[in-house]
Amino acid sequence: SVVPLGSHNDSIQGDPGTTTTLCKMTDNIDSETGLSHNTRSPRFTQWVAFLGFSVISLGAAVEAKNSDNPTASRANQRWAVACCSITCALTFIMVALQLHPIPASIIVGTKIEGVVVLILAGFWAATVAVVSDARNGLAVDEEGKVESGNLYYFSWAGFICSVILTVSYLRAAFGVDVASELRNRSARLTLWAGLLAGQLVIMGSCANIFDQRCAPMTDTGDEGFCKRTKFGISVGVVGTAFSLGVVGMKVATSQAPFILEAIFACMLLAMNGVGIALITSGNGPGGAIGNLYYFTWISGVCAFFLTFSCLQDFQRMSSGAQAADGAHTGGTPTENDIPVEPLDKNADDV
Repeated sequence: SVVPLGSHNDSIQGDPGTTTTLCKMTDNIDSETGLSHNTRSPRFTQWVAFLGFSVISLGAAVEAKNSDNPTASRANQRWAVACCSITCALTFIMVALQLHPIPASIIVGTKIEGVVVLILAGFWAATVAVVSDARNGLAVDEEGKVESGNLYYFSWAGFICSVILTVSYLRAAFGVDVASELRNRSARLTLWAGLLAGQLVIMGSCANIFDQRCAPMTDTGDEGFCKRTKFGISVGVVGTAFSLGVVGMKVATSQAPFILEAIFACMLLAMNGVGIALITSGNGPGGAIGNLYYFTWISGVCAFFLTFSCLQDFQRMSSGAQAADGAHTGGTPTENDIPVEPLDKNADDV
């Protein structure tokens, strides 16, 4: 049978849901190209921010390279400029392609975007490592103090943005929510991972400062300064070993022995507490604003929250054990209990 055209139009017009859907579809289509407007990546804002961080970092890296610093490593300075240039070019291309629907539909949410995101994350990790090294004369001076604020802070901002882009792409393309996986994998895994990163930075930064100012061939630091630097190296080594062990157990088995985890957390809280006092003081290796200063405090905060979380779990377990013992023994009688007469065993009385 043939349905009259007028009746078909009447049925469409009479259905509010269908009419609304058709209006939305029409609004999202360009009248000239016939393509949808919604082809930009949901990460477009992050791409634009990443481009801004890359441009600022590139300009600061070029300026630091052209400065007269006889102790700086020219090879590493050129490498930093090259990394910033590559990331800036790739980010600009990604942003430009998303401004038009046709190229955007080819790259958004595809393997091309994923490969570019991973490449940028790798380059930016290398950039942060190079510009934050005191031996290269870029973002920090020989004492680890921030010398070029734009290069230091915007290189870290670019690295964090690259990590956010990677996490967002994995969640959109493969349904992998890294943050939720870390939270659901095991309790306090995120805190232990953050503490591990902080301890690695403390160990590396203190070792770098010790080589520059306290080594036998370059003994330019006083005895107290060098002792504090050695203590920072010890804190980093012990903290890295403890954190890596707990993270490994939690990733492999979803749990770690609670007593062992609590002991490690308390020990690291004490060590990092002393480390904050010795390392970040005016006479310590982390007294100047830089990686060592920031990550010493970050490690101390992570250790504090780890210890506090373990204490809360211990209190909950103690309360649960007491409740279970009370339920098992029937509890102790109180003044509010109603006395009940025992049943007479004589059947005739019943």
